[in-house]
Amino acid sequence: MKRNTAVGKHLNLWLILLGAMVLATSYIVGIRYIIGNLNAFENEGGETNRHYVAVIAKSTTSAFWKSVFAGANAAGTEYNLTLTVEGPENEEDYQTQNEMIRAAVENGAEVIVFSAVDYQANAEAINGAAMDGVRIVVIDSDVDSDQVSCRISTDNYQAGRMAGKAILSGNQEKLNVGIVNFDKNSANGQQREQGLREELSKDSRVKIVDAINVLSTTEDSKAGTMEMLKKHPEINVIATFNEWTSLGVSYAIRELDLAEETSVVAFDSNVVCVGMLETGEVDALIVQNPYAMGYLGVECAYNLINNLPVENVQVDTSTTVITRENMFEEEGQKVLFSFD
Repeated sequence: MKRNTAVGKHLNLWLILLGAMVLATSYIVGIRYIIGNLNAFENEGGETNRHYVAVIAKSTTSAFWKSVFAGANAAGTEYNLTLTVEGPENEEDYQTQNEMIRAAVENGAEVIVFSAVDYQANAEAINGAAMDGVRIVVIDSDVDSDQVSCRISTDNYQAGRMAGKAILSGNQEKLNVGIVNFDKNSANGQQREQGLREELSKDSRVKIVDAINVLSTTEDSKAGTMEMLKKHPEINVIATFNEWTSLGVSYAIRELDLAEETSVVAFDSNVVCVGMLETGEVDALIVQNPYAMGYLGVECAYNLINNLPVENVQVDTSTTVITRENMFEEEGQKVLFSFD
């Protein structure tokens, strides 16, 4: 009986302590919630004091854009902003982007954080938003507008040169290169190809055999790559410039069983591409920092809303070359899996 009574006393004491901990935790969480949302309480007119920022991307489904959105949402939470994040279903649909721009203006967005599908075809809608008093921050892919307050992206020309250097690091006597690019109206893809060509022009081993533009989808880039390789079997190097084309090229190399004969230098990072880097369908990945683009884009929006100085109107986010040689190193792992 004494033993059971002692156990009961210990149990009651443990329950009392547990209850106290729960209450304390609830109190702390409640205080943090209140402090973090003071600006969201309604004023006398029934409106909130939170500022509205619209993030309009090129698409929403890729690992790249999910990382952008993670960064944007983190900044939105930190700076207590009302944030909407959206994009069209595919990276060619500039019409839907233009509709999203107009809707954001109508809904009272103070800043639009924008990545353009089409450098020129998105310009009118962006300029119209600016005329209505909306500030514009560009991330990733530029738009043909002088109304942009800040541009935050990869240095796409230099990233293309990095891809070229990765190709030239091979020891092949002849480098017969095929280029698989996405929408020719998207500024970042064209800048990457320009940088690649500039770097490759320095080496007499290089011959650019063919260059194609495909839809920014896995299926179309795979089909285009297979057709190019069947037409030009002498191609032994392929360069490609975004996540979807990287997947399509890699799947084509796998299906044609050309991993041993063909080097692939691709862009961006997802689970499939990293796996293909390990198994040999991909030889190098040019990995960007999409999380930083999203975070810094929304942070810049906050500064613009609050009339704080924007120190840099052109921000270059980091880019890293990952190969089989460094993919398992600590720094390589951080780059490949930094925000899973």
